[in-house]
Amino acid sequence: MFSDFAYKIFEESIEKYHVKDEVSQKFVNPYPKDDITRLLYRKNWIDTVQWHYEDLIRDPDIEPKEALLLKRKIDASNQDRTDLVEHIDDYFLKKYQSVEVREDATINTESPAWAIDRLSILALKIYHMQEEVARKDASEHHIQKCAQKLDVLLEQLKDLSSAIDQLLADIEAGKKYMKVYRQMKMYNDEDMNPVLRGQK
Repeated sequence: MFSDFAYKIFEESIEKYHVKDEVSQKFVNPYPKDDITRLLYRKNWIDTVQWHYEDLIRDPDIEPKEALLLKRKIDASNQDRTDLVEHIDDYFLKKYQSVEVREDATINTESPAWAIDRLSILALKIYHMQEEVARKDASEHHIQKCAQKLDVLLEQLKDLSSAIDQLLADIEAGKKYMKVYRQMKMYNDEDMNPVLRGQK
């Protein structure tokens, strides 16, 4: 199943990041170009680094200049994340381009890649919730509370994985069709954001 395949790559990316556990570490993609594995690995690495950016920026003692710099990095990371999702959808569009779509086919509320984006974030939630459950310096109450949350996340993993695989099966069978709307982030566009436009 594609969801299992993708999740294993996400787990690999997360584990690799946490060897050094440093947002500034060099990124190396172990997968070949023009391969979906390369896109999935890169996608999750972006999510993993951003997860830790979000931790850092919530430091109540962070210096304002450092916070602003970090906010810029988060903005850039969000754009990279969106770009990667669109590249993953391009992969599926190409893969299913010759499918004969049934007359009664319906469109899904989200594209395959945006569902896979949720799976990548879920992999991070599960990893870090497992860390909380395993903490030696936490109270029993904290550990029990996190264990309950972990159970919910694992149930969500099962449901989301099933939904992704069903969506892909339906697209392949012509029961659903893909229609991708590119993200139009107006605040990143120098011609649309009035603040950026005024600086040109």
